[in-house]
Amino acid sequence: MYQQLATSFAAMSNLPATLRARLEEETELQVLSVGQREHSAATGTVKLLFSLQDGQAVEGVLMRYRKWYSACISSQAGCRMGCRFCASTLTGLARNLTQAEMVDQVLALEREAREAGGRVRSIVLMGTGEPLDNYGAVLGFLRLVTSPESLDLSYRHISLSTCGLVPGIRRLAREGLPLTLSVSLHAPTDELRSQLMPVNKLYPIRELLLAWREYTERTGRRVTFEYALIAGINDSLREAHALAALLKGQLAHVNLIPLNEVAEREFKRPRPQQVTAFALVLRKQGIPTTVRRELGADISAACGQLRHRVFTRVSRRRGEL
Repeated sequence: MYQQLATSFAAMSNLPATLRARLEEETELQVLSVGQREHSAATGTVKLLFSLQDGQAVEGVLMRYRKWYSACISSQAGCRMGCRFCASTLTGLARNLTQAEMVDQVLALEREAREAGGRVRSIVLMGTGEPLDNYGAVLGFLRLVTSPESLDLSYRHISLSTCGLVPGIRRLAREGLPLTLSVSLHAPTDELRSQLMPVNKLYPIRELLLAWREYTERTGRRVTFEYALIAGINDSLREAHALAALLKGQLAHVNLIPLNEVAEREFKRPRPQQVTAFALVLRKQGIPTTVRRELGADISAACGQLRHRVFTRVSRRRGEL
């Protein structure tokens, strides 16, 4: 299953026929199927819409970096965090994913990578959903994919993205896992962040930064702060200087993300020169800063876009919209 990526027990010809028959009767090999596939000719990025057994759907993305691949997977069907610029929250949270459903996403994306002559070398939990809102299943997933008996991935090649659930960050810090924690910040002040991200009203920036410092102290790992640049909202030099003051001298890295526009949202993408100017302010203050490269804007690669588009089309056919 993990090494040969078998999709049926019948394909496991090195096992006795009686064992294969018993496995077929008593267990389940795949808990999701690929419902739709999109491929970016420009970047090689592949986006899969996975159909779950209860009719729900989630997304997974395979991103190519030179000769290796990264798999971006979902942890929930939908999301209840309510971030105003994100497509994942448009229909709210349907349910948490199981550990098996998360593993199956990785295996499906690994099949895509192998067909292209590569291998999945890293995983990012940045698809639909908030991983720390599904803590138990996500932790089980992490322990499984890093096991030598399965995919044997290094924790250092796994990134987990959170909108800032402080209790979950502190709990994860106590696990002592050397994975990369990415925190969606998106604003340098409580006033602006609360407008964009309702979670900030519950866990404001001060509490978030205290949890971040606990995480770095316990794990020794630098935290990445994700910052989606939104034209006219949080992309001015004023916000850049405020963000620099907030993070200067800390064990942190900033990943700037020019907004992937969502049709149902009013927010727009900033001009390239504005992104460059914002990054320059941070770099001049000694803050390691990168700008996320485009890997799938032509295939609705932003979190939740494909899922929402397909669900909307199906609902319209049924007369529900």
